[in-house]
Amino acid sequence: MSERSLERISKTDLKKLARLASAEREDFFERHPEWALLYRKRLICTALCEDSALHFFNGTTGVRDFQVWSFYAAHADAAFPYKQVSRRDFGKSKFGADPDNARAYVGRRVELHGRSLDCLTWENPIETLQQYLRSGETPTARELREKAVVLIEPERLLGYVAWPSLAVAMI
Repeated sequence: MSERSLERISKTDLKKLARLASAEREDFFERHPEWALLYRKRLICTALCEDSALHFFNGTTGVRDFQVWSFYAAHADAAFPYKQVSRRDFGKSKFGADPDNARAYVGRRVELHGRSLDCLTWENPIETLQQYLRSGETPTARELREKAVVLIEPERLLGYVAWPSLAVAMI
């Protein structure tokens, strides 16, 4: 079995990833009502990141798994629990099975992460995310900006390549 799928990621695939992220968030908030009180209504955007986002951008990197990040406006009482990582199955698709654990996943593994950002809930998600990535203040920001970031939520921004940004490409 191939380690990476070279199949193109379509907007339909991005919508499926958005649904998986939304379902995981709701499941997390149901299991942790204390975090739901702080973060359920503070979602800024959700993005496909790392190698799979780079593959969406360039079509040549290939998909090993999907890394999806939900970004929230930080709450003054507590940062979102960033070490909380969930995994879901993309399901049977053109991308094939997970190369590391085909018994556990019918399709490619989807890793779902969350992070709170220093912003307000009504700020522009693109500008907020680009500012976070440019700042490089955290190991996560530095890691994510090495590849690509493609928005999958809000739906009106589905498929928007937030990183690399035009401003960075011109430097």
